[in-house]
Amino acid sequence: MGDLAAQRVIFPRAAGVLLPLAALPARHGVGDLGPAAHRFVDWLADAGFTWWQMLPVGPLGAGDSPYASSSAFAGEALYLSVDRLAADGLIRSVPPAPRALRAGPAAYAAARAFEEPLLEEAYRTWLGRGGDTSAEARAFRDRSAAWLEPFLERGGPRALFEQLQFDLQWRALREHARARGVRLMGDAPIFVSLDSVDVASNPSLFRLDADGRPTVLTGCPPDALNAGGQLWGHPHYDWDEHVATDFAWWRARMARQLELFDAVRIDHFIGFHNAWEIPAGASTAKGGEWVLAPGDALLSALADELGGLPLVAEDLGSVTDEVHALRDAHGLAGMRVLQWGFSPGSYHAPHAAPDNSVVYPGTHDNDTAAGWWGALPGHERARFLEQTGSRARGWSAARVAARDLWRSACATHAHTAIVQAQDLLGLGSAARTNVPGTAEGNWTWRVRARDLSAGLARRQRALLEATDRVPAR
Repeated sequence: MGDLAAQRVIFPRAAGVLLPLAALPARHGVGDLGPAAHRFVDWLADAGFTWWQMLPVGPLGAGDSPYASSSAFAGEALYLSVDRLAADGLIRSVPPAPRALRAGPAAYAAARAFEEPLLEEAYRTWLGRGGDTSAEARAFRDRSAAWLEPFLERGGPRALFEQLQFDLQWRALREHARARGVRLMGDAPIFVSLDSVDVASNPSLFRLDADGRPTVLTGCPPDALNAGGQLWGHPHYDWDEHVATDFAWWRARMARQLELFDAVRIDHFIGFHNAWEIPAGASTAKGGEWVLAPGDALLSALADELGGLPLVAEDLGSVTDEVHALRDAHGLAGMRVLQWGFSPGSYHAPHAAPDNSVVYPGTHDNDTAAGWWGALPGHERARFLEQTGSRARGWSAARVAARDLWRSACATHAHTAIVQAQDLLGLGSAARTNVPGTAEGNWTWRVRARDLSAGLARRQRALLEATDRVPAR
């Protein structure tokens, strides 16, 4: 524990971009694993970035949320590239997409409607070529049986085809990224949805009553931003059962994540030490209590399974010294968010970021940096200007502040600095990825192909080279 050199992934001094897969400028309404993803890898490499951090890539849940998936193991079929399926001869031709799908916000429902007949055609062609009797399909099914078979019971016959194609397209993207010196960072929500395949196929691992309903619910306690707390509604784990099985489900889950990614951010890492348990039937999170979890034993089991812990702990929220001690005992990098760093003595101040941390101007749950600047209290604004030497004034102040907040992140001691794509572009609040506590209007922002210009790449490489964040390829 705590030996960074023993981790599978060594974190050099480097930088990355946070961009959901759905936010790519693909042609069919939602970003996918096709040509736009490969071009983005090329842009990252040209700009000197080492990391592409994504949000979860599993089947999307309510509100098209990547954090409400029906499986902690499967991939979202909407992320399949129909262009690549056509290149593989599974689709005769891809018709032009409606203009509304080619640009603008992610249009999940319209993209599904456009791609459905194409996926069905690809599936029928695949069946004609041998389908699940092919050596490729059999090998994938054998390798993935533990999670795939329960998923197929719910998803039906075409689900095998879709998950196989997701695997093939993902492997092609990851191989391209490796060739360009780019690593992929995933995101694993600590809890899973009640209606997920994971709960249905492993009910003993969760706190459920005889009818399969949660006896306690997940969430977080009231704070300055949420008077009633947050009621997420996932079932809690039955940790005694996980201990009895030597954390077999968690071992399999994280091994699957590291088939896809080079490192993984653990969302709500606090829950590995203690979690807020809310009585079933509650309408708010006020009546909950903190209950301990066996985080030390779990992380030790994962280190044994994975040969190291290439993980980033999202240690934000109601953090205690004990949470930090758990993180540090296992050598995990924590997170610092600079938007919260300009009040006196702030834990998130740029100069307070330690070497073993990942620093962000803001995460996908924050406003964009330009939007943050517009709402920043005067005393914090003055502190930001003094610390960074920024000249964020006048009509371009928000854009300049976004640029200088990122410069400040790059100059910290943190081994990794990651920026939202929106903040590289100086975009305002309308480009925000997510507003926590809201169910509609999230996850829709997409980058435009022309925004990822050669000029922007040159400027970013100059900054990353000046702050020693371009490792030798």
